[in-house]
Amino acid sequence: MSSSQGAGSVVPTYAAVLGVPRFLPIFLANALSMWGDYIARVTIAAVVFERTSSPLATATTLAVSLVPTFFGRSLIGPIVDRFPYKWVLIWSHLLRAACVLGLMWLVMQGSALWVMFLVLFALELIGGASSASNMVLVTDLFDDRHLYARAVGLGAMSEQFNQAIGLALGGALAALLGPETGLLFDLVTFVVAALVILFVAPLRPVSGERGKGLRGFVRDLSTAAGDLARHPVLARLVTLSAVACLGIAAPEALAIPIAGQNGWGGVLMAAPIVGAVVGILLIGRWDVHQQNRSIVPLALAMPLPLLLTALHPPTWVVGVLFFGSGMLQAFMVPLQATFALVTEPELRGRIFSLAGSVSIAAAGASYLAAGWVGQHTNAHWGVTICAAACLALVAVLAATWPHRRVRTAVDRAYAPTTSHAA
Repeated sequence: MSSSQGAGSVVPTYAAVLGVPRFLPIFLANALSMWGDYIARVTIAAVVFERTSSPLATATTLAVSLVPTFFGRSLIGPIVDRFPYKWVLIWSHLLRAACVLGLMWLVMQGSALWVMFLVLFALELIGGASSASNMVLVTDLFDDRHLYARAVGLGAMSEQFNQAIGLALGGALAALLGPETGLLFDLVTFVVAALVILFVAPLRPVSGERGKGLRGFVRDLSTAAGDLARHPVLARLVTLSAVACLGIAAPEALAIPIAGQNGWGGVLMAAPIVGAVVGILLIGRWDVHQQNRSIVPLALAMPLPLLLTALHPPTWVVGVLFFGSGMLQAFMVPLQATFALVTEPELRGRIFSLAGSVSIAAAGASYLAAGWVGQHTNAHWGVTICAAACLALVAVLAATWPHRRVRTAVDRAYAPTTSHAA
């Protein structure tokens, strides 16, 4: 059976994406595992705050949950290229379930916090391989690349919702039923996700040549980093994603200080997330070529609303500005889809992992930079200065953007394909 859906200028529907064989259960399994990640973070943070009553210790817990994600994606993620991603996904889910069991026992025993941090570190470290495996799996499910581009948008919206659901659910379970119940629910999410992948995901062999042993693994990783840095399109896409983090992170990092004691902190933090969902819905209605042509203009426009925070407008106006900036973040959807399709299939595991680790590092650095600037000026000026720096960096990239190479890469990536006969 030939697949022509999504070819030309026709934009596929989300229903068509969800109708792709095996995609829906895998999509839901990934959502469950993301819930598990956030539930574990907020549950352990709640335990730490209950014991210490220290905001700094609680924030440290969240930082501990982010640092290993960087190392997990960059150092462990590339095993996706060495083993079938189906088994990498299953074992990563099961190992994280084992970590949650360990956390449950530690909480019940009243163990030292540093031991909990160590187990949480391991849980998040293993998640790096899971993230890369899922990206490869979803990419391989779609013969029709227009459908795949639509799936990336759906995944981006899902990530926003899953973050909110996981944090809210984890906080509610820990507060109402105790941390053990929250961790038990967390355990179930990982086990169910593993079972779904076991029975639904296709088993495909790895392709390409791989170095042998630990030395070969390190050599493969170094080669992939060089390939990514030298690639005329992939390197630019990763760089744009990294520098844009400064404008994306500043509103969330400084929302609570801007709101002060008026109770709007949560609303301000949610405003760019809601805006991003709306922007993804809007850009998803465009043809993939229109989407890719909009990457640089939207990236340039994204920090502009944030510049107005220097005027110290009313809090509700700040929320509107954050919402507008969030809408313009939708350029990340075609950027991610094109990045995935331009990457050679046999290199996807390691390249996806390295790019993900760059994004995480950039996001972490951006949070720190926004906090530092806000501390030495004020929260409003902190957002403005970060937005101005982001705009300047994106403008430098835009001035040297390889439009012809990107356009050629997009044409090749989204060329009509024909699936194999059923």
